[in-house]
Amino acid sequence: MSNAVKIKDAVKLYGKSMVLKGVSLDIKEGEFFTLLGPSGCGKSTLLRMIAGFNSIEGGEFYFGDTLINSVPAHKRDIGMVFQNYAIFPHMTVEENVAYGLKARKVPKKEIEERVKTALELVQIERWAKRKPNELSGGQQQRVALARAFVIEPAVLLMDEPLSNLDAKLRVQMRTIIKKLQQSLGITTIYVTHDQEEALAVSDRIAVMNSGEIMQVGTPEEIYSKPQNPFVANFIGVSNFIDCDVDENGVLNVKNELKLEIPMKKKYAGKAILSARPEQISFGEGGMPATVKFATYLGDRTEYEVELSDGQSIIMSEYVKENGSIKNAGDKVFVSFDVNRVSLYESESQEVLSC
Repeated sequence: MSNAVKIKDAVKLYGKSMVLKGVSLDIKEGEFFTLLGPSGCGKSTLLRMIAGFNSIEGGEFYFGDTLINSVPAHKRDIGMVFQNYAIFPHMTVEENVAYGLKARKVPKKEIEERVKTALELVQIERWAKRKPNELSGGQQQRVALARAFVIEPAVLLMDEPLSNLDAKLRVQMRTIIKKLQQSLGITTIYVTHDQEEALAVSDRIAVMNSGEIMQVGTPEEIYSKPQNPFVANFIGVSNFIDCDVDENGVLNVKNELKLEIPMKKKYAGKAILSARPEQISFGEGGMPATVKFATYLGDRTEYEVELSDGQSIIMSEYVKENGSIKNAGDKVFVSFDVNRVSLYESESQEVLSC
């Protein structure tokens, strides 16, 4: 039976250093929930607190309605997949996968059936009799995955499970993990620093920085409506342009372009316009700019353009929108999609756009 996970005001200290600063999260039953952020932001520390491997200096951790703060790790009913696989080198693949079931004193016949099913699910049944040193990195990670979910844990925890694999294998494995999680319906908490990976596998994402939650949302919400410049900059590519907002809510961008962006509240003052490459387009009536560099990428062309004050921005144009490629040195005008860009207060960095 899968469990929801609730965290209230989690605090973690290492000496006098506060690594987690009152983190609160509600993770739904059966959800694929990702903790995403740069190295040192506290995501793996939080995962290890959920697992019972790290002490808890403050806050409450629940599996369902049960407070687990004082529950030992081996009694928390979790499955864990580590970055370094952590499979037993002296055991065969099937022995590794059976290990947790034997520890739980599951009947031998049932162990055989569940191990066989688990190996088939991760497509490594043909290597059941092999030792880990006879397997590739991707195959070893499948063993670790099968061993974690075969015990049917209430919560599955995964700490950077794909970071040791090459790029192509990472894409293959993340698809396998997502399909497997959907079919099993196990509440899964996944840690990664890879933005693309997080967007690809998650139901929801918590973006972390310096021990705090910056934003929680679906992949689409995180990408399309970042709640602060950190999220906008960390997820994907964003251009940041200083501007002024007048008393009527009209943006003045470098005294060359005026924009009216839907805003949550009335505001006048300094602001930061954030625009992703696909939210910028060429067109008369925009800001004057010069093409500095063009990169043809098949379905689209990515441009680096320089605004009149010397600031460079990145934009992209899909082939179906314009069949011709602009060249370095071309004089152009650039405009912004006012319904998709983001706007933040300069000082507080609070989001202003709807």
